[in-house]
Amino acid sequence: MAFYNGIYPFYPQDRMPFVFNMQSVVVIIVFLILALAFILIVLGIRGKARIFWTCRILTSLFIGAVTVAVNFTADWEVGVVNATTTYKSFSNAVVNADIGVYVGLKGINVTLKGNPIHQINETINYNEQFIWSFGQDFNEYYQEGLKKGLPNPILYIAEKFSHYNPCGLFAQYRLSAHYAGACMWVAFCSWVISNILFSFSVFIYGAYMILVTASFFIFSLLSFSTVRNVGFCDIKFGAESLTTYYGGSFWLTLATGLLCFVIGFTLIAMNVFIPEKLKIFFDSSEGEEEDYDSAEIYINNNCSHVPNSNIV
Repeated sequence: MAFYNGIYPFYPQDRMPFVFNMQSVVVIIVFLILALAFILIVLGIRGKARIFWTCRILTSLFIGAVTVAVNFTADWEVGVVNATTTYKSFSNAVVNADIGVYVGLKGINVTLKGNPIHQINETINYNEQFIWSFGQDFNEYYQEGLKKGLPNPILYIAEKFSHYNPCGLFAQYRLSAHYAGACMWVAFCSWVISNILFSFSVFIYGAYMILVTASFFIFSLLSFSTVRNVGFCDIKFGAESLTTYYGGSFWLTLATGLLCFVIGFTLIAMNVFIPEKLKIFFDSSEGEEEDYDSAEIYINNNCSHVPNSNIV
């Protein structure tokens, strides 16, 4: 194979790695703007009500942000291995690199980062996305990778997840991720309904909807965890094997679901045993009562005695 300035002609150079998931960034920015707006409103509230409102708003926005953001993250399941492997086809050159696979609900990201990052006169720093969500063809992304001439380790992992690979990873991961994502969107809808119920002072039903939100968080985790029913194919690079484990988004979803359970059961218990405290927490009736108690009442003495009138 002929060279041109030491570069294999099939592989275009200067590919920039994908760094940020812009959808997740947009979700986080939107919820941060909402949090800032509500905090500015809360500054105009006096007394204990300010603390109660701040606690409620920040907790609710955190749950909502997690519910939406994890649909777009790529670290529900993660695997990274350091190995020495061939870099490209038609070449005997080998590189030492950290090879990673990051599984999300929409697809997988495969990373390749050289150790060191500059080897064989190239900058080895890739992050390639292969999407399997409905309406997208995973095999088209794989074929596009072949046409672009992606490094061998990335294509090797992507081929393991392709539709016709005997490992069966594609079908199991795609269905599990699809149902997990559907559960998260249902959880988002129930979170919206719970906030509406709380704003209408229907506290007990709002607490029930928080429990529904928590339940769909757990259903999403159970759905995604079914991928463990299929043995993960051996992905070997020389003597090293790539193994996966649950990532940050999985554990964040679990923690948020447990938080929703705690909030829901706490509100239900307060409604049963100390309903007046629950009302104070949501509508600050205690502060209003204090204002009424401290208010001065003026009586017009001239109107205190009203003469009896004869009714004809």
